[in-house]
Amino acid sequence: MSLALYIVGFVVLIGGLAMAAVELGVPQSWIVIGIVVLVGIGLIGIASTLRNRLPPGPD
Repeated sequence: MSLALYIVGFVVLIGGLAMAAVELGVPQSWIVIGIVVLVGIGLIGIASTLRNRLPPGPD
């Protein structure tokens, strides 16, 4: 459940930042670049969280 909540929260954060950037008049290309960077950061965060949660494999 916490992973799904993390993903939903991150999507809401990205959406809010994108809407704020549109309201501030930031060019669309920079908004897309920012979204791609934030999605990458989110994926790295998810991967590190999952790696820490998984039990160690057999030796």
